[in-house]
Amino acid sequence: MTAISRVRASELTGRAWLNTGGEDLDWQKLRGKIVILDFWSFCCINCLHVLDELRPLEERYSDVLVTVGVHSPKFEHEADPDALAAAVDRYEIHHPVLDDPELGTWDAFTARAWPTLVVVDPEGYIVAHLSGEGHVQGLVSLVEELVAKHEADGTLHRGDGPYVPRPQPEGDLRFPEKAVLLEDGSVLVSDTGHHRLVQLEQDLVTVRATFGTGDKGHADGGAQEAQFNEPRGLALLPAGLRDRVGYDVVVADTVNHRLRGLQLGTGRTTTLAGSGVQRLLDSARAQGIDPDFIAEGADPREVALSSPWDVQWSAATDQLVVAMAGTHQIFGFDPRTGALSVLAGTGDEGLLDGPAREAWFAQTSGLSEAADGTVWMADSESSALRALRVAEGAVTSAETAVGLGLYDFGFRDGDSAHGRLQHPLGVAALPDGSVAVADTYNGAIRRWEPAKNQLSTLTRGLEEPSDLLLDLTSETPVLIVVETNQHRLVRVAVPEQALQAVDEGASVSQRQRTPIAPGTLTIDVRFAAPEGQKLDDRWGDPTQLKISTSPAGALAGGDGTAQGLTRELVLAEGVTEGVLHVTARAAACDGEPGGEIPDHAACHLYQQDWGIPFTVTDGADDSLTLELRGLN
Repeated sequence: MTAISRVRASELTGRAWLNTGGEDLDWQKLRGKIVILDFWSFCCINCLHVLDELRPLEERYSDVLVTVGVHSPKFEHEADPDALAAAVDRYEIHHPVLDDPELGTWDAFTARAWPTLVVVDPEGYIVAHLSGEGHVQGLVSLVEELVAKHEADGTLHRGDGPYVPRPQPEGDLRFPEKAVLLEDGSVLVSDTGHHRLVQLEQDLVTVRATFGTGDKGHADGGAQEAQFNEPRGLALLPAGLRDRVGYDVVVADTVNHRLRGLQLGTGRTTTLAGSGVQRLLDSARAQGIDPDFIAEGADPREVALSSPWDVQWSAATDQLVVAMAGTHQIFGFDPRTGALSVLAGTGDEGLLDGPAREAWFAQTSGLSEAADGTVWMADSESSALRALRVAEGAVTSAETAVGLGLYDFGFRDGDSAHGRLQHPLGVAALPDGSVAVADTYNGAIRRWEPAKNQLSTLTRGLEEPSDLLLDLTSETPVLIVVETNQHRLVRVAVPEQALQAVDEGASVSQRQRTPIAPGTLTIDVRFAAPEGQKLDDRWGDPTQLKISTSPAGALAGGDGTAQGLTRELVLAEGVTEGVLHVTARAAACDGEPGGEIPDHAACHLYQQDWGIPFTVTDGADDSLTLELRGLN
């Protein structure tokens, strides 16, 4: 870990505190505790991973450690205090949360990426500043060191922290997120907040059956024995295939990083794929392993997955398509053989069309197959509607219908160049070739008509709609909408014509913009291998920078991927503002600086992604320094 000079932590400022019983916290009230500031946003899959990584640490050191979640919104909807309160409940966050909608505390601690962790010692001094996932083992060592030091100094105070539980909503459903229509007209719902599945009658209210104990965990077995952990996507297999494989529905068991199979008749759940260990692309790359490698004939239950969010049976490819949100990829799963494969995506987060295996995705969260075999996708973090094209039984390419990139969103009807969504989570292909979209953070159902190149609004005023089902069993076709933050399913008519056009504007993430000088800009990423490690230079420069911009074309030179952590960029003529997307990587192995790397040494890949909004300003700095940190 790079040493940090002794700097006192800035004040904690924001709109309100949650999980404190109404009390505002400050450093005086936190004095004597080790504090981890977790800068997060509730849209971000990496932030959700970190919440789960921190839970064992919080339990183990509950008398000396306090986690403070600093919610720093990316999207406009995330700045809604009611939406944040719902997210705190949904993700079962059991530590204080500071609502920081103006990003004042974010800026004070120079956070640049979601998630960012800042560790503050019992005397109020910053001792570590980290970004990204995978730091828990290092944090354990750091906490042990801080406990020993401050207990010896008399500055550590043991005892309960300031967390006060919030009252929880009651009802048959709790934050449901996905659903599937069964052949008898009933609906199977992923009751995500209760960690179970619920079968509802056609009235969408009466409970016919439940599957799972309701306790978070992983266990196979009967309806009242199985355990799930935030299950989401559901896919009903074709009738002939169900008898062959012995289950009817495939479940994306998101936080368990697994696919599960449910046999409706008996209520029995089995594990189909996923070891329960999160798939980490960067760790594989650091070890020189193809991160997409899945051994032929491998037991699918021994293959690591990462937050599968939705599943869809694809008749065109004759397999299950899986939105692997945690690695920003699209997987395939063949229930007959158990074979897993990567259908699309490099694992890089962003919006890039082209050949399927070269495309970039951003937390794909909803899938639906159209009659022509196209798989439509809600690409949530890029606020985009995307399409996977299929030819001769194979996924060939990715295309974007609506959406510009990671930091562009809004609520606007229009063509592909002007229409805007905000963090959509669900899609449903309609019989006329159009697509309905659960525009989650806009609280609306939208409709994309490819033939007209037009995005319109069907209905609005919903509270985080997360999935859509087309119900053709009644005289008038309707959409069944999973309204997550109202803990219910509702029916919405499908009108022949969209409602009056909506234009509430286009937006970008409202973080403070970094002023940079016109012309050339030098990017310098600083990295020092943690103690006991050295840069792995056995095969050349072990560092790399990948740089792009939103909008595309904002750079006249210096973009792309190349070795080294320093790069000179040339701004395109006329560019006044935008977002720099910077990914830095460095590989290090166990060993002493100046010495040889021992055989079979453990190697580590350190990576950080930054999205840096900038504005071109005369007289501003012509260089930008970023810190890539490692903690062991």
